[in-house]
Amino acid sequence: MAFAGHQGLEIAFVDGWRPNKGTPADDLRLLFNEELGAVLQVRSEDVEFVRDALSSVGLAVHYVATVIEDDFIALSENTGNIYTTTRTSLHKMWSETSLHIASLRDNPACAAEEFALLDDAERPGMFVDVPFDLNERVCAPYLNLTRPRVAILREQGVNGQVEMGAAFDRAGFAAVDVTMSDLLSGRDDLSAYVGLAACGGFSYGDVFGGGSGWAKTILLNTRLKKMFTEFFARPDTFSLGVCNGCQMMAQLKEIVPGTEMWPRFERNVSTRFEARVCMVEITDGPSLFFAGMAGARMPIVTAHGEGYAGSGEEMAAMRYIDTYGRVTKTYPLNPNGSVGGLAGLSSRDGRALIVMPHPERVTQGVNLRWVGLGTKEQSASPWQRMFDNARKWVS
Repeated sequence: MAFAGHQGLEIAFVDGWRPNKGTPADDLRLLFNEELGAVLQVRSEDVEFVRDALSSVGLAVHYVATVIEDDFIALSENTGNIYTTTRTSLHKMWSETSLHIASLRDNPACAAEEFALLDDAERPGMFVDVPFDLNERVCAPYLNLTRPRVAILREQGVNGQVEMGAAFDRAGFAAVDVTMSDLLSGRDDLSAYVGLAACGGFSYGDVFGGGSGWAKTILLNTRLKKMFTEFFARPDTFSLGVCNGCQMMAQLKEIVPGTEMWPRFERNVSTRFEARVCMVEITDGPSLFFAGMAGARMPIVTAHGEGYAGSGEEMAAMRYIDTYGRVTKTYPLNPNGSVGGLAGLSSRDGRALIVMPHPERVTQGVNLRWVGLGTKEQSASPWQRMFDNARKWVS
């Protein structure tokens, strides 16, 4: 818990919960026992309430430790110190096995970068810093009007359509599940939609490279290529590609206006699939999704194996940053090693956006509860704003 929270601990052996006292063997037996139990961290003002609640149902409750800001972990017996060392040194000992495994399994340079981060005992945690009111709904004036249709597009293997549809539905759209087979068979047509959202997942099992099979389904089919070309060309439409959908749309740049500098996404520098929570910042650019969000810095979920972009900085809409707020290439703060911290790109007119992380997975405050959101006072997530912006843009 101390390692995860980057906090120190003062751990006390006190009379009443040690089985015996006075010998090192007793201490080891206590520290490494395998009896069923749980360790709870609670605020100081809640200790009495929690203890009474647990005791009332017959559970034995013992004081174990106090969380401290300093970078050390200390064990004491009543008033006597037994052992003290830095949390950082213990964390490195704990993580050394993982370092060796990752060095053999993955890119050893990335494993070393991640391990080196442990030396920065003062490194701050993740945070939310946005230039707008989190609880403001810019789409509010349009929620009781018509619900424009947005195609939640998916291919075989895609798995993010439910979260994506919910985000657009919350913003006042009519989110429609549209499969590629619907378009191929003629059961549906993009001319009926104002928006398109290509979802994340593993189209074709990613066996052709990220999004390639999905893109080829469009580019090598005369009717579908015409349908998508006409959709992207319409000035009243918008499009969003996330993760696998980002990879796919990047390979459609020949038919998406103003995207000639979009890169192809390749295997992560770490050589592994990266499922993490990272920090990103929104750049000052033309994207309709990020209107009024320039400078926002906040956590987001990532889950991809092929997210590396070696070019395209000129069209950056989102960048990976460290927890000091600096654009970074350091692994795993930048999970794929993209140049300039590239995490998302916009078209020149702002109507098309592709992002490698998953904003649709963190659109509610409870998704980011651990950074202070999801409370009664601060119930919203900053990521819902981009979907609300799309509804405002359609008006």
